[in-house]
Amino acid sequence: MTQRWKVAVWCSLVATLFVVERAAARAVRVAPIRAPSYQVDPSWPHVPKQWTLGQVAGVAIDSRDHVWIIQRPWSLGTDEVALNPEAECCRAAPPVMEFTADGDYVQGWGGAGAGYEWPADEHGIHVDYKDNVWISSAGGPRLPEKTENQLLKFTRDGKFLMQIGHRGKSRGSLDTQNLNNAADMYVYPPTNELFVADGYVNRRVIVYDADNGTFKRMWGAYGNKPNDSVSNRPTRTGPGEPQFNTVHGVRISRDGHVYVADRLNNRVQIFSVDGKFERELFIERSTVLLGTAFSIAFSEDAAQQFLYVADAGNGRVHLFDRQTLKEVSQFGRIGHYAGQFVFLHNVAVDSRGNVYTAEVGAGRRVQKFVRK
Repeated sequence: MTQRWKVAVWCSLVATLFVVERAAARAVRVAPIRAPSYQVDPSWPHVPKQWTLGQVAGVAIDSRDHVWIIQRPWSLGTDEVALNPEAECCRAAPPVMEFTADGDYVQGWGGAGAGYEWPADEHGIHVDYKDNVWISSAGGPRLPEKTENQLLKFTRDGKFLMQIGHRGKSRGSLDTQNLNNAADMYVYPPTNELFVADGYVNRRVIVYDADNGTFKRMWGAYGNKPNDSVSNRPTRTGPGEPQFNTVHGVRISRDGHVYVADRLNNRVQIFSVDGKFERELFIERSTVLLGTAFSIAFSEDAAQQFLYVADAGNGRVHLFDRQTLKEVSQFGRIGHYAGQFVFLHNVAVDSRGNVYTAEVGAGRRVQKFVRK
């Protein structure tokens, strides 16, 4: 074999390996993302037989993977509550309830008490990294009154710790002391700050110190100053509205991005923790019914690869790749059967990747979707 021929063979082999490597790299780049799939558990949870649930407004996961819900006892109809006190069933369950991941009941508490103003319309629930339980008051039949202006903080066993804001005291979206029908909240561990989706009446995200309730900062859509005097009527095409319209959900990823569910504008906006606008994602933007951006959760992996968005208007949970914001999967439809949704209101994910959902309106339940 001549030296020239050996060189030619070697060059050909190198070129072939280069082509194969490039092709493999392209294949990796274009390979579709494998999103998780789920199976509903129709027997979850195990509510004690003497109780029945009203509208389930919120669901949250704590550090032990216990599942917390907040439900609305006042929403039960006269055909659902026993008229004689000795009847085995049914009475309204406690507003706040804790279950294990297997669905076993742990405890329940809530309602009027000394030193705080219990929500007239129970709405959001969040269990922070210290296992404190936060509760908001919003939506419901009292919404037109615009007087639910408070958040409450409790220990996990229901001991009252702090109230931010007071009923009937809101002075609008620039008021730093009071909320107005705040929908959701999240405590960010690195800064111990409480981020509030405020909400149904106000047009902002507002941030407080989670220990003493001191105001830190606020912002509106695109990082704009909240402005109650201008229209925020949704548009279905073109540039997004410069003001929020029903700030309904807020979560912060481990890498420090604030995800805000702007319900009636059918979008999720993403900010830095300081309120600088970064990106936005429209979800079924043409949908008119109820809105589509209700609640936000992240997948359980360290990188939180997937973003979950609860969409009441279409009765489904959307999964997006968090980096590209491209939709990779979805599940659910409008309906009353297990695995379907009526007025899907809230979504949460536990450390094993199981998904939990809460429904208000005529849905009135919490469901578990087991990751396959």
